[in-house]
This record gives sequence, C-alpha cells and structure tokens, in this order.
Amino acid sequence: MARILHLSDLHFGAHDPKLVEAVACRVDEEHPDLVVISGDFTQRARTEQFRDAGRFLTRLREAGHEVLAVPGNHDIPLYNVLRRFLSPLTRYRKYIDDTLCPFHDLPGASILGINTARSATFKDGSISHEQIRFIRDTFAKTDPDNVRILVTHHPLFALPVGDGGEHGVPVHHQQDALAAIAEAGVDLLLAGHNHLASTHASSLVHGAGRALIVQAGTATSTRVRGEGQSFNHIEVEANHVKVTIETWQDDRFARGDSQCFDRNGEHWDLDGGEPVNEVIEGVTQ
Repeated sequence: MARILHLSDLHFGAHDPKLVEAVACRVDEEHPDLVVISGDFTQRARTEQFRDAGRFLTRLREAGHEVLAVPGNHDIPLYNVLRRFLSPLTRYRKYIDDTLCPFHDLPGASILGINTARSATFKDGSISHEQIRFIRDTFAKTDPDNVRILVTHHPLFALPVGDGGEHGVPVHHQQDALAAIAEAGVDLLLAGHNHLASTHASSLVHGAGRALIVQAGTATSTRVRGEGQSFNHIEVEANHVKVTIETWQDDRFARGDSQCFDRNGEHWDLDGGEPVNEVIEGVTQ
C-alpha cells in the first residue's frame, strides 16, 4: 500500500506561519511514502516567497520525506511582464524543483506530475501536445499492476468553485488530455487551484476514462473559499483508494471523515457499492 499526503496552494506570502508549522509536524507524524504538492507555492512568485517555500521543502526533505511538486499559476510572476514571459519559472526551478514534470515510482503506485501553469493564460491552465505524449509514454513504461496517478495544479475538468453552482475553467486542450489519461489508464487525478477539497469520477464524462478525481484544498493560505485549510491523506492499494481530509481545527490539523473507493471495471464506487456521482461539467469544445 502507498500512503500519500496531498498538499496544495501553500501561497507563501499569503500564508499563516502556524499552519506551515502544523503541516510540517503532521508530515513528520504520518511519515508518508510521498508528499505531493500540487502547485501555488507562492502568492506572487517573489524571491522572498520562494525562499520561504524552499525552506519548507528543505525541512521536509531533511527529515527524510520524498516530495513530488508541480508549479501553479501563482508561481509565475504576474506584474513583472518581462520575467513573466521570458523566464516565468526560473525562481521555481531554483528554489523548488528544476524538474517541471517529475516522476516517482512507489511500491504499487506510479506518480507523474505535469506543469499546467502558463505565462499567457494567467490563472487558467494548459497541457501541451508534447506533455500529452509524455503522459502516454511515461505510464506505458510503468508496471501495469501499479495504480497510475497524475498530478497537476489545474483540474482537467470544470469543477465546482463555489456554493452558487459556478464551475471553474478546464485546462486548454482538455479533450486531448482526457483522451490521453483514458488511453494511459490513469487511476487518480490529483490537483488543487480551487481551494476546495472534493472527489469526483471522470467516468461521468464520455471518453474521459476511469480516473478518480481528488481535489485538495489550501493547506496554509489565508485565502479560503468557504471552507477552512486542509490537505488530503490518501492510501492506495490495487483497486482500492481511501481519502481522508485533514482539516484545521483551532490549533492543529486533525483527521476528518474518510471516503473509501473501490474500482468496479471502468468506474469507481464508494465503499458499499454506491457509484461516485458528483456532478462535473462535460468536455469543452
């Protein structure tokens, strides 16, 4: 069984130091097989914000934790136009990770990260055709019995972002990306961006494959959207996934309710046989 802590949207520069310390302590206590951080390490991609984020990562790594990270749209400078378009992820590469599409193999799980942040799209995400080929090629080389996990900052789907029924924007080249994850047999999609924790089934969209979509809330940012700070504790074993949300409660992170999912052919069921039926938007043209 692979145990993963899924953090997202740390937003150093708009963070609460108490939350940062509490997250680091929980990682030490849980000692997962892998810490996944799905983007937005900083608030405005400034050097001092990346330094703070880098110190947080150094602390995790020096404590013996493996980390897989991808950039988010906030990790690209917004107001410095020259840096935004000429060297958008230079600071990310220096302080976070020089690899923009990292890969980890764990016993029973293969995890690939893909950078969806772009200079021209500002807050929205995109996947290139080269990255789509990379997804297919990378997972084709993995153990077919492993659970295949794809990590992005931006959700591939137009998922809910508020209580009023509004949905976010899917990544550019969504149709090609969804075809690729279906062909590659991706089992889990981990992302952030919306600052809301949720689970959905990609099988609700025709041609999108069998993946279980797991969204993380913001772990340490003061910028929340209707729910408190949180991160995901994920246990993966063959055709079974358990997702537990760790939520901020007064002065510490504590485990909340868990959801268990079993893969039933080409779709996921909640433990007990009920299909995952969260509503998501269809594929855009």
